[in-house]
Amino acid sequence: MNIVGKVWVRKAALFALVASISACGLPRVGPTKNEIFAGSVQRNGDAFVVAVNDRVTRATAVVPALGFSPDFQNAGLVGSDTIQPGDTLGISIWENVEAGILTTAGAPASLEEVQVDGAGFIFIPYAGRIKASGNSPEAIRRVITGKLAEQTPDPQVVVRRLAGDGSTVTITGSVGAQGVYPIERPTRTLNAMLARAGGVAIAPEIAKIKVNRGNQTGEVWFQDLFNQPETNIALRGGDRILVEEDTRSFTALGATGSQSRVRFETQTLSALEAIAQVGGLSAASADPTGVFVLRNESAEVSNSVLGRADLQGDQRMVYVLNLTEPNGMFMARDFVIRDGDTVYVTEAPYVQWSKVLSVVTGSLATAGSISALNDALGNTTN
Repeated sequence: MNIVGKVWVRKAALFALVASISACGLPRVGPTKNEIFAGSVQRNGDAFVVAVNDRVTRATAVVPALGFSPDFQNAGLVGSDTIQPGDTLGISIWENVEAGILTTAGAPASLEEVQVDGAGFIFIPYAGRIKASGNSPEAIRRVITGKLAEQTPDPQVVVRRLAGDGSTVTITGSVGAQGVYPIERPTRTLNAMLARAGGVAIAPEIAKIKVNRGNQTGEVWFQDLFNQPETNIALRGGDRILVEEDTRSFTALGATGSQSRVRFETQTLSALEAIAQVGGLSAASADPTGVFVLRNESAEVSNSVLGRADLQGDQRMVYVLNLTEPNGMFMARDFVIRDGDTVYVTEAPYVQWSKVLSVVTGSLATAGSISALNDALGNTTN
């Protein structure tokens, strides 16, 4: 065989070796960019692969809506001494006649330890059953006075609380001091009551406040108490207030600084901020043209993104960000990450090629060593 023939044989052997090594499946962080595109609906796959642009950014900018219903917002401030079921009242009544219906002139009729029943009522002789809960002692005094005035002239009534907490709220979660707090004049609103409990004990940017009132529940971001005055609602006796950290998260995979499940650090999180939270792109292996965001998108958003109207149910969507484009960084800055998203960064093509070359050169070195050893053994036996 001539020299040219030997060269071509060696080249063919080298290409065969590279192909066989590539086919064996070299280590890598995940699918390549081409493999992701191959799984698109456009190529008979099961996911829609969409390049991010301004229209896609607007259509997908869906953030969790928090706030209080009108029932919460329209509730007025309660009195600082509102009576509640279970409270015990002391009631004294004076009559301006010698022989009154309850007492004589100058001597009060004292009704000690009148307990408010579970329905919120008390019973006063000759005045009947009176609604006490939700009223202040002064309001109850006026009601009793009006009832008795129909039967005795100019009655004088005094109502005072003897026992019971009145209107209280329960505060739990990440606050300075959990506990049961009375609604007093300085603490009749949500923000003031949180301050009374020592304030929130977590980062304000990710603190959420949940209020349970009867069968209603409202939730708001802590910072909105300052930015949106209507969220600083008036409290009611029996309210249960929970302060908790935002539980939303995303998963980072691929050629990033770290691969893990990551909690949100702000109310809204962009793709650029999400990448920054995990240490940015890997300088040694990341492909900035292959940044993908994977999520299950609702039919409404999917139809809007794809310009369709026939999709039903959740759809698998893969959003593609190319950070090397002129406005690529702006797109990543504006694209909103949502709870449960997966952010995946592919490896640069040269990384896989470098792995192949590394294996090839290592294999050739090993083969040369074996050949040399074989030659040495042959010479020894001869």
